[in-house]
Amino acid sequence: MLKQRILTALFLIPLALYVVFALPLFWFAVAIIVLMTAGAWEWAPLMNVTRKSARIAYTLFIAAALALLTWFVPLDQIWQNGQLDPIIYVLVIAGCVWWVIATALVINYPRSRRVWSRTRSIVGVFGMLTLLPAWAGLIAVRSLNYAEQPLFGGFAVLFVLLLVWAADVGAYFAGVRYGRNKLMPAVSPGKTMEGLLGGITLAFVVMMVLAHWLKIPAEQFSGYYITGLVTVVASVFGDLNESMFKRCAGVKDSGSILPGHGGILDRIDSLTAALPIFTLSYLWFLT
Repeated sequence: MLKQRILTALFLIPLALYVVFALPLFWFAVAIIVLMTAGAWEWAPLMNVTRKSARIAYTLFIAAALALLTWFVPLDQIWQNGQLDPIIYVLVIAGCVWWVIATALVINYPRSRRVWSRTRSIVGVFGMLTLLPAWAGLIAVRSLNYAEQPLFGGFAVLFVLLLVWAADVGAYFAGVRYGRNKLMPAVSPGKTMEGLLGGITLAFVVMMVLAHWLKIPAEQFSGYYITGLVTVVASVFGDLNESMFKRCAGVKDSGSILPGHGGILDRIDSLTAALPIFTLSYLWFLT
C-alpha cells in the first residue's frame, strides 16, 4: 500500500504543480471545476444515493453551480485593494462557518448523526458547502499578486499544499511509529493523538524553513504562523469530516481511481477545509 501511495504521489505532484503554475487563471479555474465535479460524484454515495441518475443529477448540479460562478466572477479582478470579490468572499465565509459546524459534528459523533443522517438533502447541502467554498478559496489564493509578482499566487497555493501534505505525512509516520492514543475512534479508528502531533510538528517545521527561505519580516511572524497552524488544524478536521460521512454511509473509500489513495475526495478532503480557512486567515492576519 505504501509503495502504491508513493508511486501515485509521484504522478500527482508534477501534475498538480503544472496546473498551479503553468495554466492561465481561467483554465486553472476550469481544471478545479473538473476536480470538484469528481468530488461531487464521489460525495453522492455519502448521501446514500444509490440510483445512478440521482448521482449524475447531483454531480451536474455542482458542476453547473461552479460553471456559473466562473462566468459571473471577474477572475482578473478577484482582489481589489486587498479585498476579495464579494461573491468569492461570501463563499469563503460560508465555507469557514460550515467547517466550524463540521468540527462540532465530528467532535460529537456519533450523537451528531441524528442531525443529518436521515435526510439526504442535508448531506447534499453539506457537500455543496464543502466543494464550492474550496473552489472559491483556491481561486482566491491562486489570484494573489504581491508586488507585481505573477507567480506569487501559485506559490501561495503551493504553500497550502505543502502544509497539508506535511500534516498528512507527519501524521502517517508518527502514527505508525508512536501511535498509542486514539484521536477519535468513533470517526476514524486509525488516527492517533501522536499522529496529530507529528503532523502539526512537521507542518510547523515546513513553516519555519519557508519563513527563513522567504525572509518573512519579523512583524509578520505572528500572522504567518497563526495562518499556517489554523490551516493545518482545519485540514485535519477536513479529513475527519469525510471519514465521519463515509462511516455513516458504510463506505470505506470515496472511490478507487487513485491506487493506494482511494478516490479524488479522499485526496482533497483536507484541502476542502484548509483552503477557505487559509483564505480568511490571510485576509485577517496578512493583509
